[in-house]
Amino acid sequence: MFGFLNVYKPAGKTSHDIVAILRKVTKIKQIGHTGTLDPFAEGVLPVAIGKAARLIEYLDDDKAYDAVVQFGSSTTTYDIEGEVLNTSDKVPDLEEIKTELKNFYGEIEQIPPIYSAIKINGKKLYEYARNGENVEVAPRKVNIKELNIINYNAPKRILNIHIECSKGTYIRSIANDLGEALGAYGHLIKLIRTKAGRFDIDSSVKLEEINSAEDVKNRLISPLDVLNYPAYELSENEKSKVRCGMGFHVCLPDGLVLLTCENTFAAVANVQQNELKCLKVFL
Repeated sequence: MFGFLNVYKPAGKTSHDIVAILRKVTKIKQIGHTGTLDPFAEGVLPVAIGKAARLIEYLDDDKAYDAVVQFGSSTTTYDIEGEVLNTSDKVPDLEEIKTELKNFYGEIEQIPPIYSAIKINGKKLYEYARNGENVEVAPRKVNIKELNIINYNAPKRILNIHIECSKGTYIRSIANDLGEALGAYGHLIKLIRTKAGRFDIDSSVKLEEINSAEDVKNRLISPLDVLNYPAYELSENEKSKVRCGMGFHVCLPDGLVLLTCENTFAAVANVQQNELKCLKVFL
């Protein structure tokens, strides 16, 4: 079994839970997810089945989310699962929110939540937090490509927003930082990932639809449909060379290319100055 599965991760399950379920159903150990979602979050979770796990690094990193922010309090984890740190009675108006959101567009520096899996000196940040240890967390550059207000319920102080961003963006941090900027405090109460690279929520598969290895096999997505690189069809002679890991001369632009045999995925290669070199072969 070889390919990707676009799984809808429900709230309450971790990314590791999903992998464990799929391993049990398929009896395949080589299964890997392409990006962690917090347990309370839900939505698109691309999963690589079999040798497709070797291709995770080539998937697009951009993500999209629908998020719900509750103003009035901040928490230790920046979301609904944390303990309340600060409270405020302020009710920010819509124009204030629009003004502050402008500061979150484009390339920004963001400090990850202390309750996250980022490692510092070989130790995860949430381990420091649970032990009550202070650790300096350096800001990271992320790119917010789109940030739109879906709805704002002022009486309940609940803001729904849509965010399109780069890999490594913490939506929890946006909720926390926006709340602080408004002087109203805030935390995330719901998060749905609607897109991850070329995987979108409309074509995702729910866990209750996966009861057998055949269910997984029937829903597998070819690497050709989700890897965003040009494809090159191999001749019989080139196929023999690729099978042996050999390169050859081609008239192609520099960069990564997907090699195919009879329109079936065969390998990932890199082209430099018309010389093709195989990186990962699946023949």
